[in-house]
Amino acid sequence: MHENASHPVRHPAGAADSGRTGHRHYSIRATRSLPGPDPPVLRARHSGGVIDRSPDAASVERLADGAYGYVQPDGSWFINNCGFVDADGHAVLIDTCATERRTRALLAAVGDTSGPVTTLVNTHHHGDHTNGNYLVAGAAVIGHRKTRETMLAEGIQRYEGVLVGNDWGRLELRVPDVVFDDTLTVYAGPTRIDLIHPGHAAHTTNDVLAWLPEQRVLYAGDLVFNGGSPFALMGSVAGWRDALNVLRELDPAVILPGHGPACGLERVDVVDAYLEFVQRTAETGKAAGRSPLEQAKATDLGRFAELSEQERLVGNLHRAYAELGGAECGASLDLVAAMTDMLAWNGGPVRCFS
Repeated sequence: MHENASHPVRHPAGAADSGRTGHRHYSIRATRSLPGPDPPVLRARHSGGVIDRSPDAASVERLADGAYGYVQPDGSWFINNCGFVDADGHAVLIDTCATERRTRALLAAVGDTSGPVTTLVNTHHHGDHTNGNYLVAGAAVIGHRKTRETMLAEGIQRYEGVLVGNDWGRLELRVPDVVFDDTLTVYAGPTRIDLIHPGHAAHTTNDVLAWLPEQRVLYAGDLVFNGGSPFALMGSVAGWRDALNVLRELDPAVILPGHGPACGLERVDVVDAYLEFVQRTAETGKAAGRSPLEQAKATDLGRFAELSEQERLVGNLHRAYAELGGAECGASLDLVAAMTDMLAWNGGPVRCFS
């Protein structure tokens, strides 16, 4: 059991948004207009009441001595978790947030708990974990080599026409300064932090686990979702399942997932079961001659209907179909085609509360 001493975090809103050009962007126009101010989005996990998803709802949770999670409800699109480890007056931070406002609130909470951030670790390249890097002034930024490469190639992604409702604020690209390929050890004061790449694509091509062996705390990044549907479009369904064995071998006492509440290894089994379901669904659809979108529409989610972000099934099937066709883990796919099918399944753009 881990002690769960949380307190709310509050910080004023950030400044206005500014763009960045010169990079590849995934922008999709909705295939049809929708009535009302907000397009539909399935939120089965929270259908019973109103959820506070604002930055003010975030909390700091003590996971072990000197190890903390910064948990943001409700863990949906671009609302991620971060972690930090006390280093005797300063801190090692694991990931930033999608928006300026959320990252400023994160840094205020870390400063109040441990002190200024001197080292920042990115668990992968996605913007909900890296957009706020530029606000961590003076800190060294560490990430996988492919995290740096992908961020430089793609820049900041706003997914216009795919996600609506984001309050980005002002964003600037800041990529890792220190990169590694397999493992790297960082110390936060006396606390050892092992950074581990699983060896192949999983959620992305550049996932990193942050493992505290003495405390048995694992910052899993997006290799673990707790309550939301896993998303393998930019990684590998098969590779992700293999990567979960790395987590099992570590045998953590507590896991901070990339999205959702802190948990144990039981959630790893749920992620694995969902990914196996995606593989079996892809096999059925491919054998029947259906496209990924057609197969998604024909699929009964069963026990996985309780997971949010169900539109991700379509993107996951695009990846699983490619792998059934012989594609290697992490091979390039037509992301625009996959996201367009996700919007078709959803009936329009996906509502985002970041």
